[in-house]
Amino acid sequence: MTTSMQPMVYVVDDDQGMLDSTVWLLESVGLHALPFTSGHAFLQACDPHLNACVLLDVRMPSMGGLHVQQALQERGITMPVIFVSGHADVPIVVRAFKAGAHDFIEKPYNQQLLLDSVQQALSGRVPQQVAGQALSDVHARLNSLTPRERDVLMPLVKGYTTREIAELLAVSVKTIDLYRSRVMKRMRADHLPDLVGMVIAAGLVDPLNLR
Repeated sequence: MTTSMQPMVYVVDDDQGMLDSTVWLLESVGLHALPFTSGHAFLQACDPHLNACVLLDVRMPSMGGLHVQQALQERGITMPVIFVSGHADVPIVVRAFKAGAHDFIEKPYNQQLLLDSVQQALSGRVPQQVAGQALSDVHARLNSLTPRERDVLMPLVKGYTTREIAELLAVSVKTIDLYRSRVMKRMRADHLPDLVGMVIAAGLVDPLNLR
């Protein structure tokens, strides 16, 4: 029987195979997981009094993950939201963090990374990709960027598209793609959510002031 003292991990994904494998992974380490194939079903069943977090897919029929996140906020439910999605383009990641997402993990996900993020969400700690790297190391990486790379970094993590950055800096889209690749490499960021998390952790941008 589930009690308010037992941590709960809600898993919301319209892909039944992904849903089953994620629930299996969570239960294999002793976590209690409750699956849903739609955002509506989750919202009807979630208990705001539990020590819980939710793993949310971004793109689902009828009601996507970002809308589920918004619905939670409108209901005053402060449950940590971890997005798990194969669609991690800049606007989606920025919007998720701006709305207070705990973490954003790309599919196919690293199992240990996912488990670490869930455990941190349940314990009230910040995500591994932000807290696990010493801030001094993150600042060192930032300081290694050239002025032009930093010019690309800031609008990138704020949610500007490649074309918009190119127009802003009066260069070609191809040039921005090149600088974006360099920035990711220098910052040792495998994915865009990692990069956004680092910049937020370093205090260079306020997630509430993202585009």
